[in-house]
Amino acid sequence: MGDEVVLLDFWPSVFGMRVRIALAEKGIEYEYKDDNLRNKSDLLLKMNPVHKKVPVLIHNGKPVCESLIIVQYIDEVWKDKSPLLPSDPHQRAHARFWADFVDQKVYAVGRKLWETKRGEQEAANKDFLETFKTLETELGEKPYFGGETFGFVDISLITFYSRFYLYERFGKLSMEAEFPKIVAWAKRCLQKESVANTLPDQKKIYEFHMKWFGLE
Repeated sequence: MGDEVVLLDFWPSVFGMRVRIALAEKGIEYEYKDDNLRNKSDLLLKMNPVHKKVPVLIHNGKPVCESLIIVQYIDEVWKDKSPLLPSDPHQRAHARFWADFVDQKVYAVGRKLWETKRGEQEAANKDFLETFKTLETELGEKPYFGGETFGFVDISLITFYSRFYLYERFGKLSMEAEFPKIVAWAKRCLQKESVANTLPDQKKIYEFHMKWFGLE
């Protein structure tokens, strides 16, 4: 009897996209269940009663919550396929540090661009630029954040590429002009089927946010 894998997700979720990419990288078959976060299913509330949010990976009936924890779980359970985290303990800790940086900073500074009042826009833009400049410095001249191979930090960040058009519209900036290395890295990641088949069109994401947050 094989593994039963179910993913509770919401299609525009940058966090759910991480899990989808990790599953694709490992070649794992799973059942996908889209869960509208304004009408949460009983299954979601049962499987994640603490945070009541997606993504949730259900593996043989047992839930795993929080996207980066799920990606690490996938890497540990299906460890014989395409490792996502380095084997060296220090390199693994380094990767977890930068994935946590993405979790702590990128979502928040990006969201500020469309939530901030007009008079506070300059400060929001400054925080956004500083965060992505820090990431660009960490990337340096490497093809991927971990070096030569696509891995954990790349998965944590690449899903935000789907919001780049959104950032440009509200931040009145050009991602490619401001962060050429990050955009080149993103295009490199998009050459992977796991990424290209997961990330939605940027304008579709923009239109979703305009409606979802009443920004029209």
